[in-house]
Amino acid sequence: MSVLQEYERAPKRLKVSAEDEEELEEGEESDSASAGLLGDDEEDEGQNRARWSCAERKDSGSEAHRIAPSPVVHVRGLCESVVEADLVEALEKFGNICYVMMMPFKRQALVEFEEVQSADRCVACGSQEPVYIAGQQAYFNYSTSKRITRPTNADDPNSGNKVLLLSIQNPLYPITTDVLYTVCNPIGNVLRIVIFKRNGIQAMVEFESIQNAQKAKAALNGADIYAGCCTLKIEYARPSRLNVIRNDNDSWDYTKPFLLRRERGKGRQRQAILGEHPSSYSDNGYGAHCPLLPLPSNNRFKRGSHDVTEVVTYPLPQTSSYMSPASSSVAMVSGLHPAKMNCTRIFNLFCLYGNIEKVKFMKSVPGTALVEMGDEYAVDRAITHLNSIKVFSKRLNVCVSKQHAVIPSQVFELEDGSSSYKDFAMTRNNRFTSAGQASKNIIQPPSCVLHFYNVPPCIREDDLQRLCTEHDVPGFIKYKVFDAKPSSKTISGLLEFDSKTHAVEVLTVLNHYQIRIPNGSNPYTLKLCFSTSSHL
Repeated sequence: MSVLQEYERAPKRLKVSAEDEEELEEGEESDSASAGLLGDDEEDEGQNRARWSCAERKDSGSEAHRIAPSPVVHVRGLCESVVEADLVEALEKFGNICYVMMMPFKRQALVEFEEVQSADRCVACGSQEPVYIAGQQAYFNYSTSKRITRPTNADDPNSGNKVLLLSIQNPLYPITTDVLYTVCNPIGNVLRIVIFKRNGIQAMVEFESIQNAQKAKAALNGADIYAGCCTLKIEYARPSRLNVIRNDNDSWDYTKPFLLRRERGKGRQRQAILGEHPSSYSDNGYGAHCPLLPLPSNNRFKRGSHDVTEVVTYPLPQTSSYMSPASSSVAMVSGLHPAKMNCTRIFNLFCLYGNIEKVKFMKSVPGTALVEMGDEYAVDRAITHLNSIKVFSKRLNVCVSKQHAVIPSQVFELEDGSSSYKDFAMTRNNRFTSAGQASKNIIQPPSCVLHFYNVPPCIREDDLQRLCTEHDVPGFIKYKVFDAKPSSKTISGLLEFDSKTHAVEVLTVLNHYQIRIPNGSNPYTLKLCFSTSSHL
C-alpha cells in the first residue's frame, strides 16, 4: 500500500456533529456563502449578527443564558485575517483555554475553556462591553455542546501527539510539500509531510515535538496561504508518526533526503510554485515575496529571533515559475456518456473550477472532449476535484491535454443534436472573470448537497422537484431555503440528494437553467454549486 493510500484512509474531517447542529440552530443559513458563494450573503450575516448581539443586550445578558452554560463558547463576528492565536490572546484573560476550532469562511469559532466559570465571564463580558479580537468586535454565546470533539487529547502536552491535520479550503493554487514546508517550518521543525486529495485537499504534517505542533496550530489555524484563498483549518491528527516512502510533491521525509523522487511519467511536468526543495531557501529565494502571515506577538507561538524573522513571507504564484513546456490550460475529459453529455453540460460542471473558453468533442475518440480553461491553475483544480467521479453511470477521466488551445476543426453533430464545439469565452456564466468575482467562489469537491441561488421568490420546493422530473434527473430528498431580506429579488438554499453522483448529474443538467416566470421580462438563471455541508 502506498503512503498516499495509507493516509487517505485517515479521517478527512473531525466529527463535530454537535457543533454543526449548533451552527444550524443559531442561523447558519445567513452564511449561505459557505455553501458556495461569499459575497451575496455577507450583509445577511451582518444583520443576523447584529440582531443576535442586540437581543443579548436588550435583556442585559439574559438572552445569552437561554442556552445552558457550557465551557464551550460560540464566537461570531471575526475578521477574515484572524487566526487561533488571536482568539487565545484576547480570551485567555477569562480563563485557561484548552481547545479552539476555527470556522474561517463563517468568520466564527468555538472556544473551549477548562472551566464553565471562565466561559461565564467571557459571555457576560461580551454582553456588557465590546470585546475585540484582532481589532474587530466579536460576539459571544454558549455552545449547545459541552466539549469540542477531537480525535485525541493532543492539546494535552502529555498526550504525545505531534502530527497536525491540515484541511486546505478554497485551494485556488496547487498545494505541494514545498508549499507546506515553507509555511510550517518557520514555526517549528517539520519532519514529514503527506498530502492526500480524496475529499478536497488535506495534509498531515509531523513536527519535531508536541510543543512545535501546538505553536503551529495556534499561529496558522484560520490563516490564508495566499491572499483570499488556500485557507488552513488545522486539527490534531490521529497518527503520532507519518510513514513516508518517497520524496515528491505529495510526500516528503525531511530526515531522509536520500529517498528517491517519484517519476512523474505521463502528463504535465512542472516546478512547485515555491521552487525546488526548501533546503535551498534563502531570503532572496523563489522570486518576489509578499508578506501574508504576521506571527502573533506572543513569543510562545514563534521560534526565536535567531531562527525566524518576525513576519513569515510567502511568494504569490508566478505564472513563469509554475509553467513548463508541458503545461497547458486545456484539459482532456474522457468517459463521457455519448447521449447525455454535450458542450453545455461540460461547461455547467467545469465552470465551478475556472473560466471555460471552449469545449470540443473529439470525432476520432468517442466520449472524449477537450476543455480549454482560463489558465493552468483552473485545469489543476478541475483534475483534483472531477477526475474519477461518476456521471450518468460512467466514470470521468480528467487529465492535462498536450494541446495548448482548442481549435474548432471537424465540427459534427452529437447524439442529442447539438454541436460538438462551442465557444464560451463571452458567456456571463463564467464565474472567475474578475478578481472580485473569483473571490466569491469557494472551490469545493462534489458532494451530495447542492447550493442553489439566483432563484425567483415565487419558486417553491415542488417547482424545483418538478424541474428535476422534467429533465430526467434524480430528485432531491431534502430542501432548505435561506431567509432572505425583504428587499431581495431572489432566494437561495440547499438541496440534498441520495448520493454525490445524483447531485453531480443534477448540477450538470440544470446549472444555468433559464427560469421564466409569468409577466417577467427577463428569465432568471438558476445557479448551482457544491455545498460544504455534507447533509441537511
